[in-house]
Amino acid sequence: MLSLGMERCTHMFQFSGIKNCDQKRALIQGIYHLSGKYIGGSVYQTACTHLIIPHVLASEKFLASCAAGKWVVTPDYVLDSVRNGSWLPEGLYEVAIPRGTMSAFYPARHWRKNVTSGAITGAFQGWKVLLMVQDASRSIMFKRVLEAGTAIVYSYPPPSHTAITHVIVKPITQDASSHNGPCFPVTHIIQYLFGRNCVDMKFNVTDDINEAKEASVVDVDFSKLEGHLRDHVIEQEDRPRLLFLEFLSYHDPHHPLSQVIETDFGNIGTMIECGLFIEALDTIRSAVFPGILPPAPYLVALIEYAQQGSATTLFLRTFQQIMHRLLVANPPWLAPANVKKYYSRVLQCPHCKMGQWPFLETAISYCLSSEATCHQLPGPALPTLLNFYNDVLAFFLKLFQGELYSITGGDFMQLPETGVYQVSKSGSLLYRTFWTVWERSTLLSCAVKKLVQLMMQAASGDNAESDEEPKWHLLAILLDLLSVLVEFWYRHHCKLNHKLVEKGLKDLADHFAISSQYLSSVVLAEMVARISSTRLKLALVDAIFRNICCTIGITLAGEPLSLKKVMLSYLPALGRLAQSQSWTHHTTKSCSSLDTNCGTLSSVENESRKECIPRGLNKVNAAGSELLQQADEKGRTTLDLTSDTSERAELIHSAQVGDSKLNSAKVLNHALLEAGSCMLVHLLVCYQQEKGLPGSTLASDVGHTLVRGLEAHSLQRVTLGWTDQRAVSLADDTHTLLELARGKHSGQVCEAVKAYEGENTVILMVILGSMQSKGQTLLAEVNRY
Repeated sequence: MLSLGMERCTHMFQFSGIKNCDQKRALIQGIYHLSGKYIGGSVYQTACTHLIIPHVLASEKFLASCAAGKWVVTPDYVLDSVRNGSWLPEGLYEVAIPRGTMSAFYPARHWRKNVTSGAITGAFQGWKVLLMVQDASRSIMFKRVLEAGTAIVYSYPPPSHTAITHVIVKPITQDASSHNGPCFPVTHIIQYLFGRNCVDMKFNVTDDINEAKEASVVDVDFSKLEGHLRDHVIEQEDRPRLLFLEFLSYHDPHHPLSQVIETDFGNIGTMIECGLFIEALDTIRSAVFPGILPPAPYLVALIEYAQQGSATTLFLRTFQQIMHRLLVANPPWLAPANVKKYYSRVLQCPHCKMGQWPFLETAISYCLSSEATCHQLPGPALPTLLNFYNDVLAFFLKLFQGELYSITGGDFMQLPETGVYQVSKSGSLLYRTFWTVWERSTLLSCAVKKLVQLMMQAASGDNAESDEEPKWHLLAILLDLLSVLVEFWYRHHCKLNHKLVEKGLKDLADHFAISSQYLSSVVLAEMVARISSTRLKLALVDAIFRNICCTIGITLAGEPLSLKKVMLSYLPALGRLAQSQSWTHHTTKSCSSLDTNCGTLSSVENESRKECIPRGLNKVNAAGSELLQQADEKGRTTLDLTSDTSERAELIHSAQVGDSKLNSAKVLNHALLEAGSCMLVHLLVCYQQEKGLPGSTLASDVGHTLVRGLEAHSLQRVTLGWTDQRAVSLADDTHTLLELARGKHSGQVCEAVKAYEGENTVILMVILGSMQSKGQTLLAEVNRY
């Protein structure tokens, strides 16, 4: 019995005549993607609202659907609806029989219109049939067809009081006419449904035995494999990207050393008032122990003195030692809330007192020789004040690294003896610094945007003379700071709302890519190389590569990043970059969205339309062909709008000719090719580390099971019914890796790029070769056992 949810569904599908399991898989995926239902089975189901059929054929499902007034449409109805994002009107997709160039016969339309209008309940309304078919299985089949058209069907002998209107018999015998009612052969059912048009249809009534066999193959259970892959993906996402083992030596402030005597800080204030700053620092340094905090006003006064720019090198070095000892002895991530408040009070501008971010922003701005500080500071930049603010930045970074370590190392736990639980992650100093209470659901807060802006100023060198090199020391700190805050925010939210986290990371990456569009390719590559978080680096290089492509008019597919997308879109785009005449940074201003749609066929459509393209022609590189990229407002490409096989073949041939010219061309833009290759090198390395493909971090037994499944079945068959998209993506990446092992994607890189001897391009070719070898090793291991 169908569930109530299925009964209420407006799109419930059955298939007939679709023998290719890969195509069937693709259609089922598309149906579920649009919240439809696939009923399946080898016999007609009354709950079906749509029958998918490639052409007219006399199967039980086709006859029953026509008799019941259901929609009978071609597979393109599902595929085009998936591309549209919602169900399209069915009228253009009804199955038809051509009658010359100007007309066609639609077998199901007449009965569908009459049923939907309420004129009849079914094609056989009012029929009372005595069904006498010797073959029991075929008798049951004809009974379902007749009942689909609301006929009342009786077996022999019928009730005595019933007036039989039709006697359907097979075979026809001499005594068939002796029964009460007109006698007809089974072909009368077809003649009645389609009238004189049944002559043009040229079919014999068959059942769907082959479909029953196919269904048994499709129903292979890979649900356990999905669970294993899901667990692996979750484990990968939770794996710490940044490890700081130095924090293992930091002390618990609730267990002060037994030999420490309580220190009297009363004389420090007098020393500061008298200008004895070195003496005050020495006294504080000798009294920093776990559980003992120097009064905050004294540290604030010392910071205020340092901001005046007259502090000596000895003062700065001693103050730096004190702050480091304070952090070691009293780390705020192990302490109660009052210790965090202590750090919050100290780590702000003594003059403005606006919190941690304005103080941190001032430190960065002053190091950039910028006047954008929280209040006016001595200028031009004084060496001692520059040293002080560099120390401030280093301390903030160390503090935030410690807070990240505390959540990756599991230190958010019950404190010994106190029974007090550690405050939430949202109460950390890092969280308070970069996000207000209204911004915590988004990664790209105002402070994070400003941090990226300051990072670009440091990288561009436009804060001073035009020939000044980027401030790499400052950039290194800022990039580490960005990595830490991204990892902290990601780990805080990933278990609460994974989609929110992925969107936040993508928004930051796109913002970074657009902000960095004026940097030289050399500086950009160096910045990317210095990013310590592989999670952040992967998102950034993906966005940067898409932005580079956007500058010369290459539109890439908008689906999430995958290994298949890299092979089918990014590698061909690299050849286009090599052929670009120029690379003008300012042109990216017109690229308001980096996630633009392209006209290439989606994976669902590619798998489903293989049979529509002559053998050998479906290997065309659509991503690198200008003609095949063009799409209308609904995202439909030229191939989508061309149904004639010969015309499709001609279009694909033209694309192949264009690709061959591209492959034989020389590299025209060496800098752009090297920049694109650099981004793809980082992207492929980080992608393998992040996703954990078979042969790396995925357990060998699970990886081998997945590879065996993909060797024996299509990707669509393996992932049918899977609900976890991350597990589906991992299976898809593995499938692409196996394709790469067989050399399937070698043609995506043009020959000019393969032969180029630039450093980054050579490394990229080595990485692609290494991935191919990894896939070949997997296949060899599976075949061995």
